[in-house]
Amino acid sequence: MSRFAAPIAEQIWDMKYRLKAADGSAIDGTVEDSWRRIARALASVEKQPETWEDRFYGALEDFKFLPAGRITAGAGTARSVTLFNCFVMGTVPDNMGGIFDGLKEAALTMQQGGGIGYDFSTIRPKGAAVHGVAADASGPLSFMDVWDAMCRTIMSAGSRRGAMMATMRCDHPDIESFIGAKSDPARLRMFNMSVLVTDAFMEAVKADGPWELVFGGKVYRTLQARDLWDRIMRGTYDYAEPGVIFIDRINKMNNLAYCETIAATNPCGEQPLPPYGACLLGSINLSRLVKDPFAEGADLDEAALDDLVATAVRMMDNVVDASNFPLPQQAAEARAKRRIGLGVTGLADALLMVGLRYGSLEAAARTSHWMHRIARAAYMASAKLAAEKGAFPLFDKDKYLASGSLVHMDEDVKKEIAEHGIRNALLTSVAPTGTISLYAGNVSSGIEPVFAYAYTRKVLQKDGSRTEEEVVDYAVQMWRDRFGDKPLPSYFVDAQSLAPLDHVRMQAAAQKWVDSSISKTINCPENIGFEDFKDVYMAAWDEGCKGCTTYRPNDVTGSVLTVSESSDKTPAEAPQTVHDHGEVIYLSEPLDRPNELEGATYKVKWPDSEHAIYITINDLVIGGHRRPFEIFINSKNMEHFAWTVALTRMISAVFRRGGDVSFVVEELKAVFDPRGGAWMQGKYIPSILAAIGGVIERHMVSIGFLSGEGMGLKADPKAEVVAMSGGGGGHGSVAPKGKACPSCGSYDLRMVEGCMTCGSCGHSKCG
Repeated sequence: MSRFAAPIAEQIWDMKYRLKAADGSAIDGTVEDSWRRIARALASVEKQPETWEDRFYGALEDFKFLPAGRITAGAGTARSVTLFNCFVMGTVPDNMGGIFDGLKEAALTMQQGGGIGYDFSTIRPKGAAVHGVAADASGPLSFMDVWDAMCRTIMSAGSRRGAMMATMRCDHPDIESFIGAKSDPARLRMFNMSVLVTDAFMEAVKADGPWELVFGGKVYRTLQARDLWDRIMRGTYDYAEPGVIFIDRINKMNNLAYCETIAATNPCGEQPLPPYGACLLGSINLSRLVKDPFAEGADLDEAALDDLVATAVRMMDNVVDASNFPLPQQAAEARAKRRIGLGVTGLADALLMVGLRYGSLEAAARTSHWMHRIARAAYMASAKLAAEKGAFPLFDKDKYLASGSLVHMDEDVKKEIAEHGIRNALLTSVAPTGTISLYAGNVSSGIEPVFAYAYTRKVLQKDGSRTEEEVVDYAVQMWRDRFGDKPLPSYFVDAQSLAPLDHVRMQAAAQKWVDSSISKTINCPENIGFEDFKDVYMAAWDEGCKGCTTYRPNDVTGSVLTVSESSDKTPAEAPQTVHDHGEVIYLSEPLDRPNELEGATYKVKWPDSEHAIYITINDLVIGGHRRPFEIFINSKNMEHFAWTVALTRMISAVFRRGGDVSFVVEELKAVFDPRGGAWMQGKYIPSILAAIGGVIERHMVSIGFLSGEGMGLKADPKAEVVAMSGGGGGHGSVAPKGKACPSCGSYDLRMVEGCMTCGSCGHSKCG
């Protein structure tokens, strides 16, 4: 019998986590085989591997403990990938050679599948003198553009594009340019961006005092702190970035403040890390640990939680020894401190099961209690592990016990650490869990509220018939199984119906017991006033959060898709917005090619090529609308033969899978030729591939598949969009706003846990 609670969970497993041979045949026959593979791999470093393999398997069984995707997909596969999710790269030197050495290290890290963070505050500002070459500096943003271009070309392990975080201090002279960079919808799209906000700056904001922008001891400019704060707030209000990281608070609360300084985080912000810092992730599925859900007195089984946490800590500690690392500096850093990031998922579902409204004072108190229990169990387990295997190499008892995160820890835990040391320098973090939450049966993600109670996936079969499949939140499905059609109680709330300050309350409640940080998005309504919006960030500061990320629908990044359950099961306060501008259809397989197709042929003459290139694009008509189906690229120039054949096959394969394939245009137009481009029709084209991308773009516009011109084009919402199976999460009768998911084609991208995430397939550039 299948272990999966829903078809979408099995599809996620098959698509992302199931071990397969090079020819696509399954090696993991069942999800139990996947659990066994992971358990065996992580137990292999133990002195008694058979004993621990069974213990580890028991933790994984029934999706109770969910190692992060890189562990689930990579452990026991013998593939050259890292099992670590998060990296912060080395300090960027303020010289050309060092900068490009850093670029190489970033590429190698993303090649193995790691998300990376960088602090660009160390690069001198634009216009500063470059001694010895009689030139002015181009500034950190120009080098960020280089990083962005590199990231576009790297396909990381698991067919996922790289993810990056860029930070800059609030006193850097280029901070205003950094704040405004994302107002250009085509710039720095591979980066999440956050401002490193200091305690002194926040005090100056509150006092409406002056603020100096400084580099290398030189004051470049003085402005009012509140004016700069308002610019940060206006940026995130208008286009959702930059985020805010309270960097002094992070360093003061760091267990390792005595031997490291933090200036950056991983892409989604839950892991503040030092230079070459690395961290692995895993989550306790709280929804599986509730006793007597929805009954009087329902609560978490805390004894079972303690046991599960202890096993999870041991498993994650073993990952440090079992994993590959992209760079030797990362391996050395990880093994010197043995950082792990144990978090939770299914919190909102667990709160629903015990009858609490997410965001309420009672829910915040219960969340704090549960997170305290997890932190206590994790620290105790790590101390006992140190007694068995030794403390992390840089452990200093007196300095460690005096660190910020240990202030509130239980005395018996401190006593255990004083006696035996501790195996892992930091233990807790709340990471994005979009994909693994779907894999676990569509439980609520991380500490976020439930986003949607239910939605319908429409699947188009090869014979033209359509099947429908409902995807239901885990707690809602449990309610249905027990109570049938009985309406959901009023405490069932979702992300869109919550007040922003309720989100802050929940983040702050969890943060007290998280020694690293939390990836969370505070959803704000589009009509929230600017002053009220600023209050959200000030509340996050006042309540002890280590950072703040909001999402307000806007013209640059689009709107968050609102989903509601269309029945009397939806609570009165839940949003009821429903649109009727088309539907998303999911394909179980690519469509067959008809015998005849209509198309057009275009001629491109590139200056460096003796012969012209001819590009033929044929279209398929679905629902009365044309969409590109295949492409042929031909030339008499035999130097072009291999790559034109490869491009023909790859682009045609993408077109036949469907979805919003406009990203093909963006990717091709971003390719530059180091030998130089060419001027064509009054525009500089950086490469012959970019020229081909321009042809595809013009064709898509001409057939009505795209509306408008230029980067960031979106499929015409009137056109019927076809997407591949495994994406999940199409919403019948919804208006597609913003971009489609680049993985499954669904118009279900949401800002979740600090990163744009697909609610259908879990795809996220944050890894």
